[in-house]
Amino acid sequence: MNMSSDPNMDGVQYCFPSVEKSCMRNSLPATLTALLYTLIAALIITVIGGNLVVIISVFHFQQLHSPSNFLTLSLAVTDFFVGFLVLPFSMVRSIEACWYFGNTFCKIHSAFDMAFTTVSLLHLCFIAVDRYYIICDPLHYSSKITFSVIAVFLSVCWAVPICFSCSIVFSGKNVDETFLSYIYCEGLCILTSDKMWGVIIPVVNFFLPASAMIGIYIKIFAVARDHAKVINGIADNIISVKKHSKQTKEAEQKATKTLILIMGVFLFCWLPAMIMIMLNFYFSVFIPSFIFEVLSWLAYFNSACNPIIYGFFYPWFRKAFKMVLTGKIFTVASHTFNLFSENH
Repeated sequence: MNMSSDPNMDGVQYCFPSVEKSCMRNSLPATLTALLYTLIAALIITVIGGNLVVIISVFHFQQLHSPSNFLTLSLAVTDFFVGFLVLPFSMVRSIEACWYFGNTFCKIHSAFDMAFTTVSLLHLCFIAVDRYYIICDPLHYSSKITFSVIAVFLSVCWAVPICFSCSIVFSGKNVDETFLSYIYCEGLCILTSDKMWGVIIPVVNFFLPASAMIGIYIKIFAVARDHAKVINGIADNIISVKKHSKQTKEAEQKATKTLILIMGVFLFCWLPAMIMIMLNFYFSVFIPSFIFEVLSWLAYFNSACNPIIYGFFYPWFRKAFKMVLTGKIFTVASHTFNLFSENH
């Protein structure tokens, strides 16, 4: 784009007024700009603070040191990194329509942005696997889902998406050079793809693991339904056994439904953005920038959802949250506090 001699002529503002091929800034009213910064900053604080409470809770309380909770811990670390490493820079880019942080960091930011989506989704897949063994094969759960197995799960969750995303972004093989040269201006930071990679990236990073996760939960519900039928068929003369078994299964099913809610929220937040990416890259459908930004921040909002869900459905999280905020975790032997006791 050729700039006029006056960089702000006709009210047009540029990201870098002294650069000839500078991108144009958003010309938003000051009140609206302040409101957007306030709302998004509040979201970022919620993401960082909420997930930090989960991280501190699982690390601090001995009662939470289980293979399942270490998956939850790692998922919280993922969302914390989203809030700390991705969202502040995305906030400036979305509101100002300018990237002020350099081309190298643009690539790093894009790689992390892409990778953390898949890291989160793979965590949910392995959480589904963990839940599958608890419901479907409880007798062998402790021998199959060990800390060493969880370590392998977490290695896959982190290493595969980061290596895949970084190799794509930094190699530049996915970039549509013709399109990029047509739209490029100084202050632009977007991830472009040709038609082939425009399909490969969403399929590999989102649709395949999401399909696997949905399949696992369908199997879990089928087995849980069969278990419920067996429990309901227990003879009346062993009421105590029946009551204990039913309570155990109800607790397991409640935990499973909570995790499915987490999965459902993830899909609700991310599916529209992924469909938008495929429509834009593969079918060349024009997506207005406003719609693009709204769907992108809907996806980012997912990183704030998990701690909120924990707060609503897990009493132990509410107790841990209260102890963290009041500083009680610094008292002697606080790590042995019984988060599952009804008396506290």
